[in-house]
Amino acid sequence: MQILGVDIGGSGIKGCLVDTETGELIGERHRIPTPLPATPAAVAHTLKALVEHFDWKGPVGCGFPATIHHGVAKNASNIDTSWIETDAEWLFREVTGLPCYVLNDADAAGMAEMRFGEGKGRDGVIILITVGTGIGTALFVNGHLLPNTELGHLILEGMIAERYCSDAARKREELSWGKWGKRFNQYLARLEFLFSPDLFILGGGSAAKLDKFIDKIETRAPLVAAASLNQAGIIGAALFAAAREAQ
Repeated sequence: MQILGVDIGGSGIKGCLVDTETGELIGERHRIPTPLPATPAAVAHTLKALVEHFDWKGPVGCGFPATIHHGVAKNASNIDTSWIETDAEWLFREVTGLPCYVLNDADAAGMAEMRFGEGKGRDGVIILITVGTGIGTALFVNGHLLPNTELGHLILEGMIAERYCSDAARKREELSWGKWGKRFNQYLARLEFLFSPDLFILGGGSAAKLDKFIDKIETRAPLVAAASLNQAGIIGAALFAAAREAQ
């Protein structure tokens, strides 16, 4: 089955057609900068432009940077605060005219990795962490997702973790990968204390740079890069839409 998977981020809205049986991207990924301000109307019309780029008429899966409860955004850390309590699924369907299904962006990436990537066939506690403008998390126990964990909002060094050790923080403070890696190790250590995971999977743009800071990681659980790197969110969003279509 082919589905248009979309990853809505704080800096870019990325999409591609996905073969949901194999997890492979079909054709080239397309990216449009996230509008500023990233209001519901502005993001919805950017999504429509992405849909029109692919001349797509079928279901759309959207990973979104917020807690999503029954299609409704419940917070807005890295997107405009006017999203809070917005029914994102309804809005996207109204603007695109297509069946749209919305879930938390990190949960989407986690679904892809558990189906096709580093988490495939693995039991135990697995935490996927997406590092970009913010920090997103997806928590799986024996393959089952606990949705909307938002563990990037744990308090670390007197601030929420994503302000301390996201990729945006690395760039803002002009940290070397080594210095940033030490901060990220602190974050992983906190997660390890709380959840005793068997595996950490790193997604987002930082996954491709793991070799630059892996020597700073001292957790018991191994840290590995997502098999699909920065494409996991697109793939997982498509998987979610396919599952909802099948219901």
